Order: sequence, then C-alpha cells, then structure tokens
Amino acid sequence: MTDSTPAYVQYVGAALFAIAVIHTFSTKFFEGLAHRQPAHAGLWHLLGEVEVVFGFWAMVLMVFLFATLGQHEAVGYIDSRDFTEPLFVFAIMVIAGTRPILQAAGDVVNGLERALPLPGAIMFYLLLLVLVPLLGSFITEPAAMTLAALLLRDRIFRAEVSLRLKYLTLGVLFVNVSIGGTLTHFAAPPVLMVASTWQWDLGFMFTHFGWKAAIAVAINAVGATLMFRRELAGLARPAAVDTPDPAQQRAPLSVIGIHLLFLVAVVVFAHHPSVFIPLLLFFVGFATAYARYQDTLMLKEGMLVGFFLGGLVVLGGLQQWWLQPLLTRMDATAVFFGATALTAITDNAALTYLGSLVQGLSPEFKYALVAGAVSGGGLTVIANAPNPAGIALLRSCFDEGAVQPLGLLAAALLPTAVAMGCFWLL
Repeated sequence: MTDSTPAYVQYVGAALFAIAVIHTFSTKFFEGLAHRQPAHAGLWHLLGEVEVVFGFWAMVLMVFLFATLGQHEAVGYIDSRDFTEPLFVFAIMVIAGTRPILQAAGDVVNGLERALPLPGAIMFYLLLLVLVPLLGSFITEPAAMTLAALLLRDRIFRAEVSLRLKYLTLGVLFVNVSIGGTLTHFAAPPVLMVASTWQWDLGFMFTHFGWKAAIAVAINAVGATLMFRRELAGLARPAAVDTPDPAQQRAPLSVIGIHLLFLVAVVVFAHHPSVFIPLLLFFVGFATAYARYQDTLMLKEGMLVGFFLGGLVVLGGLQQWWLQPLLTRMDATAVFFGATALTAITDNAALTYLGSLVQGLSPEFKYALVAGAVSGGGLTVIANAPNPAGIALLRSCFDEGAVQPLGLLAAALLPTAVAMGCFWLL
C-alpha cells in the first residue's frame, strides 16, 4: 500500500492485526470448542493451531481488499510484500531438521558433555542453551532454533521433567536465539533489515552488540541450569556407543557432508529465493534417494511456520501508519524500552525495518531500537521469526499439545530483563 491507501483500509488492517494477536493468546479457547462442539471439531482444531493464526487473518484481509479495492489493488498489495523470510525459514527447517544434521550436532554436544564431569544432562543443557544460539550468528537464527528445539525435544523435553522446566527453558531459548544472532550482521532478521542502510558491518556488530549478547546468553543459560540442576542431574547420559538400529541407521560422513553443503548453500543464498528454493528441491530429491538415513522430512511443520510468517508479512504491511510515528516520537531511552514492549505484539524485524525508513536518526537511537527489538524477541511466538519454528517442534511435549502464550511470556520476562540489562548497561 502507499500513502494514498484509504484510511479505512489501514484501520481494518490494524484491527485484524490486533485480532490476530489476541487470537494467538486464545488458542486454548478454540481447542475447548473442539471438544464441546464435535460437529465442527475440525474447524476449531484448525483455529487452535498457533501457526495458522496470522495466515487465517491475512486471508480475511485479502478477501476484504478484493471486495473493497478490487482485484488489481489487492493483487498489487500481495506482490509488494517480500516473502523471502517465510520461504527461507521453511527451507532451513526442512534441511536442519534431518537426521544427519541432528546426528552431527548431537555428536558434537554429546562429545563435549562427556568430556566435562557433570552428572546427568546438566552439561548438555548448558551447552545447548549457550552454543547453539550463538551459532545462529553464522548459520542464521532459524537454523539455530530448529537444531536447538529438536535436540532439546529428544533429550530433555521427552523425559520426565517438570512443566516449569519446559516453559522456562523455552523462554531462555527464545531470548538467547534472538540475541545470539547479533554477533554478525546477516543472521538476525531485525539486524539484517537495517545493516545495509545504516552500514553496520561485522566489526560494528561484534563491538556494539555481539560481546554483550554473548554475556547475556551465558547468564541466562547458567541461571536456568542452576535452577533445574537437580532435575537435569537425574536424566541419563546417552550411551557412549549407539546401539545399531536398522530403523535408525547412522548416516555416514559422506551423507552428513552433503547435507551440510546444502545447509551452507541455503544460508549463503538466504536472500535469494530463486536460488535456495531450487536447492531445497534438489535436497528433497537427495534425501529421498537415501531415505534409509532419513526420518520423515519436516515439510508439514515447515509449511505451517512459513504460513504463519507469510500471514505476518501480509498483515504487518498495513501497520506502518501507526508504528513508525510511534517510534519516531521517542528518544533513545524510550525507544529501547518501547521497542522491547512493541516486539511482543509485532515481529521485531518489522520494527527495525520501519526505523530504517526514517532519515537523520542518531547513532544512539539506532542502537536503542535494534537492542530493544532483539531483547524482546523471546516474549511471544510472533516476536521473532524463528519462534514459530520452536513452537511447532516442541509443543507436542506440553500439556494438551499446546504452548500457552501467557506461560511463554512469563517464562521469558527474566531472560529478557537480563538481555536488556546487558545491552543498556554494559
């Protein structure tokens, strides 16, 4: 849309966005309706899927645009949206979630765990919450989220652990992934949106953000590990040598190497869907040819997450009229805290993108905007692009197969405060 977009369209877009945000906090209500009204259980289950929420309300918006503005304007709006990020998250989830990639990542973490004399899964848990989020600065945050969520699911969340551990771990993971991608200028979506415009390079990111983020990641991970050390100590270590299982064959180094090449290639061309989508199709063909080394590819999960993010892109395009003036009325201190809070109800990359459109911002304002946006990236499922991937992979381990948004918000508050403290005070 442009400056000539009718005001009523902007108001409807903002209203639908608000409804979608409320809907993400109300998925349990729809699951309850599915049990009370079995005749329409399929519809209520669909609306109870958090990954469907923004895609559903984006569809409502498009029907409204077709009805009020006509086909040309409605299609023109869709064509003006950039769906690179949803497509990339889909592609990276499919590749990073394969058995050979998980086997390689698990072997590294398990090897480090065995080398350090701590009982149970304590060291595994600590390493996972520190190393994998920081690795997101190089393999991108969506890939780091996928790896961390799958490793946590298989080793920690499927064991007999408390619901409190699961929620707090999820909050720490989401915050750490959001800030852990700031060591570089190309891995975190909110940084990527401004890096070129503001000329932030690798050196700038590490000296202004990276080392502070690493400290916050470590504090959050150590704090969670200490809090749940007794539960984690009771979990068994994996066997030093895996027992051969015909149904779960370990992939040879050659297959792992090819998977890693595909992963690296998709990351390198992350901003070019015309390159990484064909690479994904080649990868699916390779995985099919060597199916004995694969579990079921995460196509469904990836598509659901892509659908969620695509809906966020469509609805978010009509929020500039109120978000940008709100941001530009703040000073650096206000924008730091304001961006953290606003991130809870809108994607943090959208916030920084809107900031990049404003001319003449001070260096302090730019820093505060990005620092606040990444600090708040773990508060809700919509706060950071990789979060829906983590929810999709871990929700089956929670009660009734759903992560409660208020539970996630409460669990992420303390890790978020730690991140804010490191970015603002150090």
